[in-house]
Amino acid sequence: MKLYDSVRAPNPRRVRIFLHEKEIEVPRVLVDLARFEHRQPDFAHVNALQRTPALELDDGTIITESVAICRYFEAIQPEPALFGRTPVEQAKVEMWNRRAELEVFVPITHVFRHLHPGMATHEVPQIADWGEANKPKILAGLALLNQALAYSPYLAGDVFSIADITALCALDFMKPTRTKVPDEMEHLASWHARVSARSSATA
Repeated sequence: MKLYDSVRAPNPRRVRIFLHEKEIEVPRVLVDLARFEHRQPDFAHVNALQRTPALELDDGTIITESVAICRYFEAIQPEPALFGRTPVEQAKVEMWNRRAELEVFVPITHVFRHLHPGMATHEVPQIADWGEANKPKILAGLALLNQALAYSPYLAGDVFSIADITALCALDFMKPTRTKVPDEMEHLASWHARVSARSSATA
């Protein structure tokens, strides 16, 4: 088994945090995105979309997409449960993970890919207007998370989950977009400090 990983990208980081929480060690193959190693022909057999992360099992099976990889490890090692235990918990985790992805992570990614000068050779064509259009969407998504965190310590309730991992990676990825959590979003700021203090956040 081996994990194709990239150190600066947020999606591979989601898997690293998840594995750290599970205390699972997986050999890593580092793929340098800055050098376009993910676009080399020999990586196409790993992931036709030429993205990381990707997990290659001992039998040759390849799993891509960060949440799919995390679900695999949740199935083979259920504890600690990061996708919820009861049907209600699982549904809430799924709901908040999707919200963190679609309402926060995705617009942050659009801003980064379409406005950051360093992405000019990666995102072709860059559409500056689309990047700017996503800035208000980021703030709306952050407000949604802030509201939820007024009532519970973590996004899906009382227990840390994959939803928190997704949101943490999204918020930390705001830095290159020059976007910040507004000062009035105190619940979100407190949550961010709390989850950033976990040892897995350094993975």
